[in-house]
Amino acid sequence: TFCDDCQNPGRINVCARGLYKSFSGREILSGVDIDITPGSITCIIGPSGTGKTTLLRALALLDYPDRGSIDVDGKSYNFPLSPGVESIADPPWPRLTAVFQSLFLWPHLTLRENIMLPARNINAERAEKDIVGLTKVFEMDAFIDNYPNQASIGQRQRVALARALILNPQYILLDEITSALDVEQTARILTKLSHLKERGIGVMLITHHIGFAQRAADQIIFMDGGRVAEKGGSEIIGSPQSPRLRQFLSLVEEAG
Repeated sequence: TFCDDCQNPGRINVCARGLYKSFSGREILSGVDIDITPGSITCIIGPSGTGKTTLLRALALLDYPDRGSIDVDGKSYNFPLSPGVESIADPPWPRLTAVFQSLFLWPHLTLRENIMLPARNINAERAEKDIVGLTKVFEMDAFIDNYPNQASIGQRQRVALARALILNPQYILLDEITSALDVEQTARILTKLSHLKERGIGVMLITHHIGFAQRAADQIIFMDGGRVAEKGGSEIIGSPQSPRLRQFLSLVEEAG
C-alpha cells in the first residue's frame, strides 16, 4: 500500500513500499519503505551485506523485488508481476538512472564513446553540448579519449557518473561512487551532487563515507539486516537513536 502522497495523482517522487527480496532462500530485503524526492539527496549507510545494493537494483527495476510496489512519478509497478508476464513493458529509464560499483564500461569503446553512446539514442545534439561541461567538471580532458583499460578506477568512476548525468535523469541512484576517489575528487562529487539537487534532481546514494553522508544528505537511512533501522536528517549521525546505529558508527570510527 502506498503512502498518502503516492496515492495522490500527479505526485512527483519515487515511492517504494514493502519491498522484499530473497536469494537462495535467504531474505535480503525485509519490507523496506523508501522515498526519493526531487531536489533532495538521500544517503544510505549500513554494514556490508545488509541489502543496500539489492535495494538500489530493485528501485532501478533491474532486479525485481519478490513483493512490494514502486511508484515513479505516479506510474505504479507492483510485484510479483502478473502470471505469464516476465518483464515490465515501460520501465522508467532514463528518467531514473543508476550507477553501480561495477561501472559496466564497454572495453572496446573510448571513455568518451562510453559516455556518448546511450545519450545519442535520446538527444544527440544536447549530448554533444553537455559532454563539454561534464568533461570540465570532472577534469577528464587528459584521459577521456583513452580506453577503460588505460584508465584508473577513479577515472572510470567519473566516466560512469558522467555517462549517467548526460542522460539528464530526474532521479539518479549511485552505488559507492566515491569509493576510489581521493579527497579532492570526493569534494568535487559533493559539489556536483549539490548542483543536481538545485536543478530539482532526486539523488539516492549508497556510501561508506559517513562524513560525506553527513555533509551531503537531506535524509540519511541506516539499513541493517535488510530493513530500515533508522532514518532522519544528518543529525542522526551525531545523535543516533537506536543502539544498533550507535554501535555501527562506533565501529566505523574505530576503523578510522
